[in-house]
Amino acid sequence: MAIILYDLAGADPALRFSPFCWRTRLALAHKGLSVETRPWRFVDKAAIAFSGSEKVPVIVDGGRVVADSWAIAEYLEEAYPDRPSLFGGDVGRAHARFINAWADAALHPAILRLVVRDVWSVLDPGDQDYFRASREARLGATLERIVQDREARLGAVRQALEPLRLVLAASPWLGGEAPSYADHSVFGSLQWPRCVSRPDLLAGDDPVAAWRGRMLGLFDGLAERAAVA
Repeated sequence: MAIILYDLAGADPALRFSPFCWRTRLALAHKGLSVETRPWRFVDKAAIAFSGSEKVPVIVDGGRVVADSWAIAEYLEEAYPDRPSLFGGDVGRAHARFINAWADAALHPAILRLVVRDVWSVLDPGDQDYFRASREARLGATLERIVQDREARLGAVRQALEPLRLVLAASPWLGGEAPSYADHSVFGSLQWPRCVSRPDLLAGDDPVAAWRGRMLGLFDGLAERAAVA
């Protein structure tokens, strides 16, 4: 039986752009598990109320319900130990947890300010009022004002990726010689703007762009085949 994944969607149900849901989609693919994705929208809280969460990703695996991308990764690692490891042991788990937290704390706030208006534009009309009100309250300005100096801030966001460049200069993956959940965590952050926004967040000659290209090719091109706005 396939694992069910509730996955954030835009007005086009095929447009799946959530960085957190992309972490989970890649984790499921890494484990080689069958998945049935169900499009979910911000105002559809009732559809996932059974999980105790108001946010996706949420998975249903038989009788188990797990919410939150990190909790899902840990669950998959424990529930499917015979499948390829997401972490490669306790040390790798700690490393991936740090990278996951770094992406949440350093990358997401900066990227959000670049793409928040683009995200709004691809949402279902039923989600747009909620998204505008909640993000404008969080960020303290209108969506249009937030992205007004996007081009000026793009360089700063690219500079924030320097830790990745230093790691990738020594190994092909953030996880070392093979991709791990550390790679999936950061890739989710970069797949988000790739799906909803132009211009590209990464310069063509950026080593991070080369790594992203390798990530796009994983799992029979799962992420490369994703719908984009």
